[in-house]
Amino acid sequence: MDIYLMQHGLAVPAEIDVDRPLTAEGREEVTQVARHAAACGVRVDRIVHSGKTRAVQTAEILAAALGCEDVAAVHGLKPNDDVAAAARSLVDPATSGGLAIVGHLPSLDRLASLLVAGDAAAHVVAFRNAGLVSLVPAESSGGFSVAWAVTPDLARG
Repeated sequence: MDIYLMQHGLAVPAEIDVDRPLTAEGREEVTQVARHAAACGVRVDRIVHSGKTRAVQTAEILAAALGCEDVAAVHGLKPNDDVAAAARSLVDPATSGGLAIVGHLPSLDRLASLLVAGDAAAHVVAFRNAGLVSLVPAESSGGFSVAWAVTPDLARG
């Protein structure tokens, strides 16, 4: 199973809109990264997100670019949720195919750290808004390794 972790795009501050939808810049950056991923051959069977507006919008843009029809909100992906529970319910290194997880900090950072280092506090990836990180099964540990990362700056070319 290949896993793609994406932090939601830049969102409107809560003081302006409590639902925190993506800003125009956030939408554009997510679109650039998603198109770049598609051009590089990224394919996923499923995209999951937290259900928060900014994550839903990010997941929808990613799904459109990758041609993925299976997009759903799942429990355990909100900013302060227990990432161990999310990992147990979503991730199976022995399964083929691709899964994209659209989330938030700090939980996305903790999830990546748990999958790569076995320690949610390890901080193995520096996420940024609209960034996409690829994790692949590690050959020796049974966990995952970071294969690559794309930020909006890189996707712009």
